[in-house]
Amino acid sequence: MPPFTSRPSWPSFSSENSSSAGHSLGSDLHPTSSGYKSPTHSSASPDLSFAPLANLDTLDEEAEEASPEPGSSTRPLVPLSANQYVEREMLLGVSLGFNLPVISTELLLMAGPMPNVITLPYGRAPIFHFQAPSWRKLLKLMARLSATRVEPTVDAISVAKHDLKLRTVIQFIKIHHSASEWRTVLYLTTDFPAPANLHNSYKYTNGDISVLPYSYTLSQLPTLLRDGSESPMAKYYVVPSTPTTPYPNLPINFPNLAMYLQSAVQDSRRAANDSSSGLRKLAQYIDNCYQTEADRVAPIDPVVSRRGVGGMFKRVMGRNKANKNSRGNEEIYDLVTPFVPDEWG
Repeated sequence: MPPFTSRPSWPSFSSENSSSAGHSLGSDLHPTSSGYKSPTHSSASPDLSFAPLANLDTLDEEAEEASPEPGSSTRPLVPLSANQYVEREMLLGVSLGFNLPVISTELLLMAGPMPNVITLPYGRAPIFHFQAPSWRKLLKLMARLSATRVEPTVDAISVAKHDLKLRTVIQFIKIHHSASEWRTVLYLTTDFPAPANLHNSYKYTNGDISVLPYSYTLSQLPTLLRDGSESPMAKYYVVPSTPTTPYPNLPINFPNLAMYLQSAVQDSRRAANDSSSGLRKLAQYIDNCYQTEADRVAPIDPVVSRRGVGGMFKRVMGRNKANKNSRGNEEIYDLVTPFVPDEWG
């Protein structure tokens, strides 16, 4: 049974490291020797914030009580940076870091800042996690975080001496044995090929969605990943490399990572009638765990961006204009970010 609590313990982002006014963006996130320490403010990775920390309009009581503009959403926006605006409710039940994810029975507001850069080592290192209340909410939030990216550490680049790929595992976890709610947890590592002389090394390269990548075996596994790929309380899916969805190169920003994940779902839906592999399981997990969400179309915002959205729809949707299955289009619709005025607006 996964650990659960009404008040999650989240050491990676302590109140000592966050702004007293609320959410802000301005630090990089990388593992330490123990894997569970707070992010430091000195990193070899570049600072990708688009505004000085002092200029950020952090989440506070004024932001919560501000009167909305006519025709705008009544839900307050939380400006995490000049390029990242999210509604307060989108941060409920969210956690991320190199610590172990804690499954809570209630959705508490994310503690600490949203990092600019998440740096992944190459080889033995803690596994990064990103938790959200549901699959759809995870993708919607990632689509908003255009100034957050995942990249390899400087040491990883110097040691590997080749293009580094991202290895992704998706897990759905029941919050309690008697509950019907499931949380979504994303795990990320830098791909580390299995040695050729390793016994049964082929199992890491044959696309088996139930075998964790070799990079995950180099460190202590999170507790929730130790009980196998499918149990009554938790199910995980190792995203394989396919002709349409190869492993992404690092660095990658969160909106592009969200599109990669949605492409993996489309691969899974196309394999709905293929019983020869486990490719179809991701779509099955999503539909079974979030039955009430599966058929609901929930655009991120009434007003969507008029710049760049058309091109994305043509690229992602235009390939199958005759396809009458609307589920894929509905899922992609969630990845359209709202229009946010900026210095070029």
